[in-house]
Amino acid sequence: MHARRRGKSGSKRVYRDSPPEWVDLKPEEVEKLVLKLYNEGYEPSMIGMILRDNYGIPSVKQITGKKIVRILKEHGVEIRIPEDLKALIKKAINLRKHLEVHKKDIHNRRGLQLIEAKIHRLSDYYKEKGVLPKDWKYDPVKLEIELFR
Repeated sequence: MHARRRGKSGSKRVYRDSPPEWVDLKPEEVEKLVLKLYNEGYEPSMIGMILRDNYGIPSVKQITGKKIVRILKEHGVEIRIPEDLKALIKKAINLRKHLEVHKKDIHNRRGLQLIEAKIHRLSDYYKEKGVLPKDWKYDPVKLEIELFR
């Protein structure tokens, strides 16, 4: 968004409405694998990559009809902060730590402003959609304790 790059060039996923022939796992087995990997400490995007690379499952949604986050919610897992917002917050917290040591690093200070602008925009979107509570606020000190435990 803030870079000088353009375009959406890259590979696209093949359209398919049924599971591929080479996948031998049933939807229930895939759901158990998702839960097992989440309990091992992996985030949803990492779970998808592990299932793709190690188990040959190109898309969890093709097999189960549900995305990974929905599977986790159905099994009682509470995801308080969405993964993309959590990654931006971690990036901002690490940049704040860097700026405490290097106070005159004006380029990274600008980078922090841009990252925090993205955080505010994304959190407004999630509040509107009901993913985050309406009274949620971006507080780097409090979130650092919560995320880096």
